[in-house]
Amino acid sequence: MKTTTRVVVIGGGVVGCSVLYHLTKLGWSDVMLIERSDLTSGSTWHAAGGFHTLNGDTNMAALQGYTIRLYKELEEITGMSCGLHHVGGVTLADNKDRFDMLVAERAKHRFMGLETEIVGPEEIRALAPVTNIDGIIGALWDPLDGHLDPSGTTHAYAKAARMGGATIETHCMVRETNQRADGTWDVVTDKGTVHAEHVVNAGGLWAREVGAMAGIYFPLHPMEHQYIVTEEVPLIVQMMAEGKEHPHVMDPAGESYLRQEGRGLCIGFYEQPCRPWAVDGTSWSFGQDLLADDFDKIEDSITFAYKRFPDLERAGVKNVIHGPFTFAPDGNPLVGPVPGVRNYWSACGVMAGFSQGGGVGLMLAQWMIEGETERDTMAMDVARFGDWISPGYTLPKVIENYQRRFSVSYPNEELPAARPNRTTPMYEIFSDMGAVWGQQFGLEVVNYFAQGDEPTYETPSFRRSDAFGATGREVRGVREGVGINEVHNFGKYLIKGPKARAWLDRIMAGRVPQQGRLSLTPMLSPKGKLIGDFTVSCLSEEEFQLTASYGSQAFHMRWFLQHAEDGVSIENISDKRNGFQIAGPKSREVLAACTRADISDMRFMDVRRITVGQTDCIVQRVSYTADLGYEIYCDPMAQRQLWWTLWAAGQPHGMVPFGMRAMMSLRLDKFFGSWLSEFSPDYTAAETGLDRFISFKKNSDFIGRAAAEADRVQGPTRKLCAFEVDADDADVNAYEPIWLDGAVVGFCTSGGYSHWAGKSIAQGFLPVERIAEGLEVEIEILGSMRKARVITTPLFDADGARMRG
Repeated sequence: MKTTTRVVVIGGGVVGCSVLYHLTKLGWSDVMLIERSDLTSGSTWHAAGGFHTLNGDTNMAALQGYTIRLYKELEEITGMSCGLHHVGGVTLADNKDRFDMLVAERAKHRFMGLETEIVGPEEIRALAPVTNIDGIIGALWDPLDGHLDPSGTTHAYAKAARMGGATIETHCMVRETNQRADGTWDVVTDKGTVHAEHVVNAGGLWAREVGAMAGIYFPLHPMEHQYIVTEEVPLIVQMMAEGKEHPHVMDPAGESYLRQEGRGLCIGFYEQPCRPWAVDGTSWSFGQDLLADDFDKIEDSITFAYKRFPDLERAGVKNVIHGPFTFAPDGNPLVGPVPGVRNYWSACGVMAGFSQGGGVGLMLAQWMIEGETERDTMAMDVARFGDWISPGYTLPKVIENYQRRFSVSYPNEELPAARPNRTTPMYEIFSDMGAVWGQQFGLEVVNYFAQGDEPTYETPSFRRSDAFGATGREVRGVREGVGINEVHNFGKYLIKGPKARAWLDRIMAGRVPQQGRLSLTPMLSPKGKLIGDFTVSCLSEEEFQLTASYGSQAFHMRWFLQHAEDGVSIENISDKRNGFQIAGPKSREVLAACTRADISDMRFMDVRRITVGQTDCIVQRVSYTADLGYEIYCDPMAQRQLWWTLWAAGQPHGMVPFGMRAMMSLRLDKFFGSWLSEFSPDYTAAETGLDRFISFKKNSDFIGRAAAEADRVQGPTRKLCAFEVDADDADVNAYEPIWLDGAVVGFCTSGGYSHWAGKSIAQGFLPVERIAEGLEVEIEILGSMRKARVITTPLFDADGARMRG
């Protein structure tokens, strides 16, 4: 066995073999996979082998499309069969919400190059005759859907990797992973020790145990999953005689997926009375094993399936496959460099291995070899969960996700499992004021405050929700007087030291402000993609506060620490510094009433240390509401005292509390972008307009400078625009296609309703040469073509007099 290698991949399932293959495909041949048993042991060998492109996250859907198209390439490279059956698939909708979701997904597919279509009941009957169409409104047809041979596909990945120079060691048990001082790893096995620069955890059912060897907790949990293969079905036999194969059928109402298997049918269930498996850890002795049959937990699912697919009831059971596979709390994989651990990579939690495994392997290989991926991977980035996550949180969220595998996913939905988990000192006070809570990165965040007969629960919807009235009331309260909300859902970082300014000049593309001032700046990847949208506040020559998206703090800290240097201290203070934002025309008067400091000369983008009431605070004059406003930061231990001070001073001015629903409406008035909507690693600064904050004059070779300068010279081919939309009862959410001259020319990044202007507003990308004030386009919202116009003048405070004055 080799004793040195560049990369050790631990785990020989479909994901581990895909990672190995993609590393060789991108040019690293000195790579090695170690598997304690045979390839496919674990979840891979007993998988149903289905694949599909449908995914609520657009980037995940695109990667699933890549995975499916890859299989023919593997067959050509290796001469091996993956057992491909490109039979297509229909996802059924039996109510309006399910149909809305499918129509919205179809619209997204238009600009992704996925050739799906919406079909009606009679088309469903023709495509999938095993289906009882009673009560079915329509379906999404995807010709790429199908199934394959799990073992053959995994071995094809493995052979392709070997052809590229990779080594595979089976029946080799990893005992320890120990990191050396230089960041490399000793992987200790029962056949000897391998010294590797990088370790990839593709441990599948054993990912938790493999991670624990390096002191890492992976938020994963295995769930029991069961599917049934029937005896011969006459309808299937008849189709085979006609040279046809029955397509897949996904029935969300019945929590099931169905496909042809030989001369019969295969049906699997995501049942509500589901069961977690190996709660306290996966036994090393478990391998190519199955669990005992358990028809009791799927009894209701089978009863429903007999009504949807009557042929099932007349067919005998040939096989029952009952085995475990792993989920992360949100159902997406955990991929990428593990924060805080050098050269340790995750390729875990890939629940849909034959839909996602190829995309996961490609992204991880790009990340390792090129330093970044070609598209936004936040939906599967291992850094999307922070160090606050625990097994006690993971288990109920995984159960919830399993139960919701085929549920409608609404843009405004807040899932209840494991909540509240993390709260600030304001939780009880805000709850008593009628707060309706959402969550971000495990933290409770107010969506809106219910007053009077306003709903205390926001009903999930693709259309304007029942929180519409409360949100409008809060928006008007801010614009006409003064509003207050918490700043806890900002990520905050303290950068200190004699080299802090020079370090920030290298990390950030924008200007680093002078003492007492703040600046806005993008943070770029080496290829010029956006990886952060920051406010930088200079508290002193050697002390800076950074603020950005709260949900990206593990992602951002990983980047900061990867580029750390002597003379600079980097601390995540996201939960160590809290406070409030006050905004609106009366906000200056409120703040002045709370402090002896003179704030009359405090300019827009100033930052000062001020005592507010009894509390020492950092106050900066800036507001995401696009209004006159202040962000006031303090020690969380003093936060309630600060609250009572500000609240009392605000009463004469009609102060109202407001939540994130109002905040996201207010920002539309000024066309402000939002992180992971308008600004993400999918886009460059020039495309989004953030290039206006890049300092090309500064004497610093900041990360991404060469790419940004090339963009500056060449100019982007697309740019972000704002649109006024003739909407009905539904506004833009994200990724709706934009039509011009009968063709899709762009897509939306986000949108909503401006309660202040009384207009539906969207943001999205158009080709640069077509952008013009008043350009008329159409935006497809829930299957309806809505007229829209490009607008360039902000809806509120167009000249900035109120925000800056």
